[in-house]
Amino acid sequence: MASKKFDFNKSLKEINENDLKARIQEDELRLKKLEFAHAISPLENPQSIRSLRRDVARLKTELKKRALGI
Repeated sequence: MASKKFDFNKSLKEINENDLKARIQEDELRLKKLEFAHAISPLENPQSIRSLRRDVARLKTELKKRALGI
């Protein structure tokens, strides 16, 4: 689990800010669709919602770090 997070964060360093914003929008839309589908009929793997939500949070954190210059 820790290696996935590490790889994900490492890959974020290579993405420029505009691509980062686009990816956040894309993943948030995908998250809404997953949550809607889950409300209608249970997903086979509901953990995918949690992991996608956490990925969006990691993306937003990286964007905030760049804005603050950290």
